[in-house]
Amino acid sequence: MKISADALLFDNDGTLVSSLDSVHRCWTRWAEEQGIPAEDFARVELHGRPADDIIADLLPADRAPRARARIDELELEDVPGGVKLLPGTAELLAGLPAARWAVVTSANRPLAEARLAEVAIRPGTLITSDDITRGKPDPEPFLLAAERLGADPARCVVFEDAPAGLTAGRAAGMRTVALTTTTAREELVADIVVEDLSAVSARLLDGGVEITCRV
Repeated sequence: MKISADALLFDNDGTLVSSLDSVHRCWTRWAEEQGIPAEDFARVELHGRPADDIIADLLPADRAPRARARIDELELEDVPGGVKLLPGTAELLAGLPAARWAVVTSANRPLAEARLAEVAIRPGTLITSDDITRGKPDPEPFLLAAERLGADPARCVVFEDAPAGLTAGRAAGMRTVALTTTTAREELVADIVVEDLSAVSARLLDGGVEITCRV
């Protein structure tokens, strides 16, 4: 299947890289330190959501600032050795001009930059939770990425592994490619579903990009 686009917008964790073991390790330790019952913690979705939203589900507002500072500290400390490239990432990004792609993540900027640097990914455009007021599943992060790239949202393709991110992409009026790296295929609603980025190739066109997905 082929899609022509002006810009490609990539989620980070679960799409370009995997730091899920680190995420669960850090958040589990954080929840224990905060005295959150295991059954309450188990009910909260961690993946693809901003830290502030997760904390708001678990703690009263007056505890949020200190709790946020602690999870930021834990996750930054765990970056070395806690991030790995997913299949196809390096090959796909190597062929894309900086003006044609962006990383759009729910992590804050220091954490996002640290995780990307750990695997030598250097996007020209990076949208983090520090840049927006409403995180995924709201479309704001992807719309901001399109704006910064000077691309029509309808001519952007979102690559995501999380339902919240796919919801955000659809709400932004963008086409979506889902990866089954972290979520079962039947739970993913997208224009195209692939196993990972090794099933995606890109060809530069005059003024855009054509992607081919092997489904």
